[in-house]
Amino acid sequence: MQHSEGYVRSEIEHGIATIEFFHPSSNSLPSAILNDLAKTINDIGIDDRVKVIILRSAGDRAFCAGASFDELVAISSEAEGKKFFSGFANVINAMRKCHKFIIGRIQGKAVGGGVGLASAVDYAIATEDAAVKLSELAVGIGPFVVGPAVERKVGLSSFSQLAIDATEWRSAEWAKKHGLYAELHGSVEEMDDSVKALAERLSHSSPEAMASLKKVFWQGTEHWDTLLADRAAVSGRLVLSEFTRNAINKFKAKTVR
Repeated sequence: MQHSEGYVRSEIEHGIATIEFFHPSSNSLPSAILNDLAKTINDIGIDDRVKVIILRSAGDRAFCAGASFDELVAISSEAEGKKFFSGFANVINAMRKCHKFIIGRIQGKAVGGGVGLASAVDYAIATEDAAVKLSELAVGIGPFVVGPAVERKVGLSSFSQLAIDATEWRSAEWAKKHGLYAELHGSVEEMDDSVKALAERLSHSSPEAMASLKKVFWQGTEHWDTLLADRAAVSGRLVLSEFTRNAINKFKAKTVR
């Protein structure tokens, strides 16, 4: 699905589905891309040709800069705010409910919602440049929607450190040490080789065994449809504050480097 700015694309080859998203602003996520991502994950999740999924973003810099600032600034009501943040909730829930393992290819920095995506994959393979930051508090909101996914991977203590220290990057090494990344590689080529090798191995594994394992890994998250919708309402309310308006306008001048 192509948009005037950015796209979500998928392809299936030998039982491996690759879903790629792109946006010119450091792969940030406006509503249109979030909606397409959720729909694509849901559709591929029920496609019998697919045994395993790779989630990746385009380009060789940022993996994902999180929410689209342009869209955040334009939100003018709580209902609109909830709807926007529900886009993230829908993507995370689609990943959670998908019966297939999702391998994350994390080639660069992840911010905010991007950390949420990296947390919701089942196995993340990253480069040493893939630092992480939950910047939400710095703009007057908080990582409410992505929080459960991040906390599930790194634990409450590490999640709260990320959420509180909202302006500082944590290195890819930190992310691996705390369980967000399964592997780190020195180059994009090495990362891609590893992603490909794992995907190929999984494409020959028992779909039934993988689906049952996935259920085990996500046990205790059955209430997330409601939880993440409630969290989206909190962010949707906070995004209307004067504090957030001013902070985002300042931030818009700085993109992910």
